[in-house]
Amino acid sequence: MHYGDVEITRNGLVAIAEIQRPPNNFFDVSLIRSLIEAFTDLDSDDSCRAIVLCAQGKHFCAGNDFSRSGDREERAERTPTSGNPLYEAAVELFDCKKPVVAAIQGAAVGGGFGLALVPDFRVVTPQARFTANFVKLGFHPGFGLTHTLPKLIGQQKASQMFLTGARINGEKAHEWGLADVLTDNNNLRPEAIKLASEIAENAPLAVMSVRATIRAGLSDAVKQQTDHEFLEQHRLQQTEDHREGVKAVSERRPGNFVGR
Repeated sequence: MHYGDVEITRNGLVAIAEIQRPPNNFFDVSLIRSLIEAFTDLDSDDSCRAIVLCAQGKHFCAGNDFSRSGDREERAERTPTSGNPLYEAAVELFDCKKPVVAAIQGAAVGGGFGLALVPDFRVVTPQARFTANFVKLGFHPGFGLTHTLPKLIGQQKASQMFLTGARINGEKAHEWGLADVLTDNNNLRPEAIKLASEIAENAPLAVMSVRATIRAGLSDAVKQQTDHEFLEQHRLQQTEDHREGVKAVSERRPGNFVGR
């Protein structure tokens, strides 16, 4: 079954949600809403007890495509009171009731990194790359990352990633607790399905109850943080540094920032 660019297949009690926008799997409001629709339907499907979130192609999700003129125009039209439709939709992903395991290959960059932190667990390869490169874009993190990342790996390591914009590979992610399973490319999806199946073999009502307790307040906290993130993004979007940062990243060079 397809939900836009998301295909749902089954492996026993596990549903596999595959993003199909290869090779980079850039996200937008349409993709996030497709995931929400799929997850909502799976929440009400008793034959699904766990979900594997994965992506077709080279990269899990390279975030937002800043080179698309339509996206630039839409961002420019936003006001501090209008909000960001993308992040407003993204918050709903945290309301999913079934456990989710992500299978992550290649890049999880920017908002794609934020998407990778929605699931309960992450299975990665050594070649996986996690990057919160917002400062290199003269921009502020979004997708609730300033809440979810410190909660997962601690304030210091999260600050290091945010303030340097440096990327870490799958081995470092596993060492830091960002990833739960480290495996090779050939076993990435099988290992994710294996973990999801281990969850799915347990009493489903108990699993959902325990998960709800563990994640209590998460969606509300992410909503509050994304509201603040949007205001900072909107402010910084007006700066010369942001325009230079987008240009520099697209040209694969350090930015010549001026502080205005």
